[in-house]
Amino acid sequence: MTGNDANGLLVLLQPDGQWYYPPTDISTSIPTVISPDQITIPVSSDSGETTNLTIPIPVSAGRIWLAQGTLQFSVVLGATGPALVEPSVTGPSQNSTSWGFVELTYTADGIVYSDISYVDFVSMNLGLVLTGADMGTQTTPGLEPNAIQTLCEGLANQTAADGYPWNELCVTDAQGQPVRVLAPADYMDLNPDAFADYWSSYVDQVWTTYASQPLIINSQSELGNISCTVSASDDLLTCTDDSDAGTIASFAQPSAMDIFSCATGPFALDSAATDLQQAVIPRLCAAFNRATLLIDGGNVQPDGAMSECYYTAPTTNWYSKLVHQLQLDGRGYAFAYDDVTPDNDANDAQNESGLVASADPEGLLIIISS
Repeated sequence: MTGNDANGLLVLLQPDGQWYYPPTDISTSIPTVISPDQITIPVSSDSGETTNLTIPIPVSAGRIWLAQGTLQFSVVLGATGPALVEPSVTGPSQNSTSWGFVELTYTADGIVYSDISYVDFVSMNLGLVLTGADMGTQTTPGLEPNAIQTLCEGLANQTAADGYPWNELCVTDAQGQPVRVLAPADYMDLNPDAFADYWSSYVDQVWTTYASQPLIINSQSELGNISCTVSASDDLLTCTDDSDAGTIASFAQPSAMDIFSCATGPFALDSAATDLQQAVIPRLCAAFNRATLLIDGGNVQPDGAMSECYYTAPTTNWYSKLVHQLQLDGRGYAFAYDDVTPDNDANDAQNESGLVASADPEGLLIIISS
C-alpha cells in the first residue's frame, strides 16, 4: 500500500503494519529500488482465505496494490521529498505479471473513499465491499470472470469494424495469453500516431453544432449553468458562467490524446486553473468519451444524457464502453472523469465510477476473482 501522510510525505505500508518512509539521501534522476521484502504483504491464494490489514494513520491518494508475482517500486527525490516511481503498465518487464490496485483515501476525520480504477489498464479482477455504520454495505463487484479475454475479443472486433488499432491495446505474455489491456491514452504514450485522427470528424461536428447554439454545462456548483459557444473569430469554445462574476474560459479543439487522457491540451488542469475551468473540463471531457455531445439532449451536460445513451455513437471510447459492459454492475472508473454524473433525478443517474464512501467505516473488503 502506498499513499501520502498528513504532511504530504510518501509512505508505504510494511508487513508489520507500520509505515515505511523512504530515505531522502537519494538521486533526483536515478530511481532507488525499494526491497520488495520491506513493503510486500503476502496474501493467501487459497479460495476464501482472508488477509487482514490495519491502516495506522490517515492517508491520501492511497493505492492498495495486488499482484500475482512481484512488483518493483522505486523512489527519486522530488521537490517535497521522496517521490514514488510506480510499476510501469507499458513496460515489457512485467508483461507476465497480473496486477492491479484499489484507490483509497482515509481522512483525518475518519472518512473512507475507495474505488476500482481501469483508467490506465485492466488486469487483475478486483471487487470492493465497504461496510459503515452510516451507509450500511456498499459493493462494487468488479468484472465478469475471464473479462480480459472477452475484452480483447471485443477490441479485435472493433478493429475489424473501423480499422483503428483497438486490438493492440491487449498485452500478452510469452505464451500469447492476454495479461492486461491498456487504456488508449497509455497505448498512445508508446504509439502517438495510433489514434491521431480518430476523433477528428466528431470534434468538427461538435464545433459546427455549437457555433450555432449554446452548449449548456451544469457546473453542479455555485457557478450555476455555464454557456459555451464556438466563436467564428478564433474557433475556440468560449464558456461563461451565470454567476455574478461572469468569468470566461476558452478551449481549443481537443486531439485524440486530449480526449482519451482528459489531461492534456485544452483539458489540462494546473494549480492556476479557475473554478470555471475546473467545472467545464471534467464534464466536457466525459461528454466526449461517452460521445453524448451530438445526441438528443446532448446540448445540456451532463444532465441531458441518460446513461443508456452513453457510448452509442460509432465514434466513442470503445475501451471504456467495453469495460463498462463487462463490469458486473456497470460501475468502475474507465476514464479519468467517469465520476461525472447527472443531477437530474428523472434520469435515475448511476455514478459510473463505482466510488464507495463512508463517514463511519467499519471495514473495507477487497475481493480477488478470476
